[in-house]
Amino acid sequence: MERVLLLGFFSLALLGVFTTSSLAQDTSPLLNSSNLEMFVDELLDMPQILGFDSVYGIPRSKSLEIGMYSKTWKFHRDLPPTPVYAYGVSKEAATIPGPTIVALHGIYTKVTWKNYLPPKHILPMDTTITIAEPADKIGIPTVVHLHGSIGEPESDGNPKSWFTAGFKEKGPAWTKETYSYNNNQQPGNLWYHDHAMGLTRVNLLAGLVGAYHINHPKLEAPLGLPSGAEFDRTLIVFDRSFRIDGSIYMNSTGDNPSIHPHWQPEYFGDAIIVNGKAWPRMTVRRRMYRFRIINASNARFFRFFFTNDLGFIHVGSDSAYLDEAMMTNEFLLGPSEIADVVVDFSKSKNDSAILANDAPYPYPTGDPVDEENGTVMKFIILTHPENDKCRTPNKLIQYPGPNLSSVTQTRYITMYEYESSTGNPTHLYLNGISFESPIIETPKVGATELWNVINLTEDNHPLHIHLALFVALDQTELVNETEFKNCMMKMNDAIKCQISKYAIGKSIEVPVEEKGWKNVFKMRPGYVTKILVKFSYIHSNESYPFDATAKPGYVYHCHILDHEDNEMMRPFKLIK
Repeated sequence: MERVLLLGFFSLALLGVFTTSSLAQDTSPLLNSSNLEMFVDELLDMPQILGFDSVYGIPRSKSLEIGMYSKTWKFHRDLPPTPVYAYGVSKEAATIPGPTIVALHGIYTKVTWKNYLPPKHILPMDTTITIAEPADKIGIPTVVHLHGSIGEPESDGNPKSWFTAGFKEKGPAWTKETYSYNNNQQPGNLWYHDHAMGLTRVNLLAGLVGAYHINHPKLEAPLGLPSGAEFDRTLIVFDRSFRIDGSIYMNSTGDNPSIHPHWQPEYFGDAIIVNGKAWPRMTVRRRMYRFRIINASNARFFRFFFTNDLGFIHVGSDSAYLDEAMMTNEFLLGPSEIADVVVDFSKSKNDSAILANDAPYPYPTGDPVDEENGTVMKFIILTHPENDKCRTPNKLIQYPGPNLSSVTQTRYITMYEYESSTGNPTHLYLNGISFESPIIETPKVGATELWNVINLTEDNHPLHIHLALFVALDQTELVNETEFKNCMMKMNDAIKCQISKYAIGKSIEVPVEEKGWKNVFKMRPGYVTKILVKFSYIHSNESYPFDATAKPGYVYHCHILDHEDNEMMRPFKLIK
């Protein structure tokens, strides 16, 4: 199977299929990020947009119009303005990251996402991978996915539902101009980002990310968690490298340039950006703060910790609250994962605290961090004590736990990576088939399934399933992995290759802060990770208020964007 797949990719390259649509990469030299002084910029609080109206105190549905604009952005005091793409209600108001949309449980938010981007991209677009490409080769395809949303397929941001400026050209799975978000799910943290086929990594690198909260005051207010604009902050974290002229640096030469001129298996930047600023600082009082931390990096994992031994009280993971608050001194956050934590700065023995990172890249066996990518931001802690009335209750919001007796289908999802003759990656597959292959996963609406995710690669892959919520049950090491992998490369069938004979190694417990309902989980290399997947709500027995079986369906994929863009994504369709 591997030889046939590689032959196909080589043939495309030899036949001269479009290899680039953005060759005009900036020739300005690469900036040494160590030359930028840390902690000189204040942490930004991104603008908020209410996703609901209030009429005589009664919440009502609201329609928003948010554009994607080409502009410049200052990532650091000493860095020239950077050309970016940004979300906002106008070009002047557009920010990196975009505005935080605050929605209300059960109240619809409608958003018309408008593309005002220029004809050509500021970053290299590699058209030897499966890509959203206008017929006239003019325009930047975009489509917005609300990550963590339990919503209709027409508003999910399918990779093929893309459109160019002015809706001039539209993808084959185009649905409509205005997306409708019902917000009927459990309260929690979501984020929106571009999801255009084969362009997600470059469109996010250019800046197309933003946060989205679904609030449920009746459930959340009694918890007594830190609240209000000062004490409840969203932190969107990602990495970037820059040229000395301020432009974003992306290596424009692929690992296998004769096959993919520009595609590389992972993007890593030297500077760590938080809310649009490199290594910012934030002055805090000696009290509790809530931080909703979103890892919006292409490929970088963060293992967060405080250099002065402050801890994290976890209250939520991805888009759902945990049942109980969990205390850790560090935690690992993969691309697209969200950690909802409370930090009590009254516990600090120092007047400052550095939020740091020590996750190797690529994770888990890559290079160690250095001072630049191992430092995230600085908190300056005021000296006088506070009378803090906030608390973190032991019990949070209780949801039904995973029930194995309700499972109606068991599936095996296998992760493959393919290499060229030089040993460099060419593409990645889920279940050994391309994105364009026929759909084989057809869960029933309301069903509970058991997915065994088999990772036969050397990387940790954060798997994201659109629409669904799931609980990670266990992680079991494969023994005699090479023997099992050889069988799978030939047969691509876990049952025929006797998975039960190999999935008998050591078991790794799911981290305490990740035992709740999630929409992303990190799949360890050489392990089988068992997840219980629900295609229904967890907070109620209500049916979806939309037709989940409608076109264009949903997708699941690795959320390392460079992998997702190069075939590590599959469609699935719900049935009744």
